[in-house]
Amino acid sequence: MASLAEPKPAREADAFSPSHWSERISPEALEHIPGDAGLPIIGNTFRMLADPHGYARYMAETYGPVYKSRAFGMWNVMLIGADANELLLFDRDKIFSSEQGWGPVLDNLFPRGLMLMDFDHHRADRRALSIAFKPEPMRHYAGSLNRGIAETVKHWGGSEMRFYPAIKQLTLDLAAESFIGIPWGPEADHINRAFVDMVQASVAPIRRPLPFTAMKRGVDGRAFLVDYFTRETHRRRAEGGGQDMFSQFATATREDGGLLPVDEVVDHMNFLMMAAHDTITSSATSLVYLLAKHPAWQEKLRQEVVAVTGGPDASGNPRLLDYGDLGKLELTEMAFKEALRFIPPVPSLPRRALKSFEFGGYEIPAGTPCGINIHLVHHSEEHWPDPERFDPMRFTPDLVKERHKYAWVPFGGGAHMCLGLHFAYMQVKILMAQLLQRYSMEIEEGYEPKWQPWPIPKPRDGLKVTFKPI
Repeated sequence: MASLAEPKPAREADAFSPSHWSERISPEALEHIPGDAGLPIIGNTFRMLADPHGYARYMAETYGPVYKSRAFGMWNVMLIGADANELLLFDRDKIFSSEQGWGPVLDNLFPRGLMLMDFDHHRADRRALSIAFKPEPMRHYAGSLNRGIAETVKHWGGSEMRFYPAIKQLTLDLAAESFIGIPWGPEADHINRAFVDMVQASVAPIRRPLPFTAMKRGVDGRAFLVDYFTRETHRRRAEGGGQDMFSQFATATREDGGLLPVDEVVDHMNFLMMAAHDTITSSATSLVYLLAKHPAWQEKLRQEVVAVTGGPDASGNPRLLDYGDLGKLELTEMAFKEALRFIPPVPSLPRRALKSFEFGGYEIPAGTPCGINIHLVHHSEEHWPDPERFDPMRFTPDLVKERHKYAWVPFGGGAHMCLGLHFAYMQVKILMAQLLQRYSMEIEEGYEPKWQPWPIPKPRDGLKVTFKPI
């Protein structure tokens, strides 16, 4: 994909400035943009769902780095390339609405989460919530993660297991303690079930909460969590809170010193629990798979972990990874970044243009649903020589400095850069420290699991892996 010229700034005034995602732009406004309408009524919906990456690659190769496609009942314009990533994510001219991009998918279940906010409101709430990711709370989370991961993974050794459901359950259980501050047990199980139902409903084809549908289960799960988090917010404010993430949110203040409204605390907590557990589950699964597939790299990471932690103690139990030592696992972090490049947990990102703009030689009118394809750019030969090869050395400081800043964006970028990215690094490093001190991670020779590529990647068979005790 060739680098494109610097996009021209948005015009000062537009005939149409959308205030809600339900306001549709006319198809005639996009006639000048190349693309494909697909079949009558259904458009390209099923073609896209059958092979999202293959479809995107075909469209970019056929029509170029700016193309339109009709799917899910609407037109969408895709902007492909690192320059496109920078335009949409950095958003220098405040052209793009994240709220109106994600709203059609998430508003019924995760309204008013950080990802569904724009500009000043987003900046104010993000600043207030960032208190939960400062050093002292992070040190507390590290302790919880170390204890919870060590206790669980010691039971994983021996016969072949399916890693994805195991790490998903572990991630949910860890969230109960680190995020909410409650012990594992029936209450945590009920909360976890509600979150799973909400996430499944967010991508369900039936978008109304009809009886016996995934959307109905998701809406019911949201009602349960709204009630739970509302009661808990009032209780924690009265009692002074705690070190867990929820307590930090409940007592967070804006610049004027005022507490966040209770309903906003609830919505932020709902959203961040969803955003954290599914993406970490996906990315941890990708890393385990790639290390099992490349045992030489696995051994290099094991040597680094042993050098940093001191290795197992005299009883053979892995030592915990100290919070202060997280930064020393440099090669482990590079391998994780390469796994995030290889299988980004969020393969594409939607936005909506609030103002018209020009990019790649085309004027895109205000009101256009737009998107970028992270997976396609992460596999572009322009930025990644031999992109299908797993190579953590792509992330040495010198190579990172030479590469386009927006060629690697698994956590997004700009104002909407993932607020919890350092928590994700910490959880995965602690997981690797425990696994690599205990086990050799192995898969059958020639095993190539099929992946569900969208909306959040996961192996269709759960990833069959054996943790062989060392």
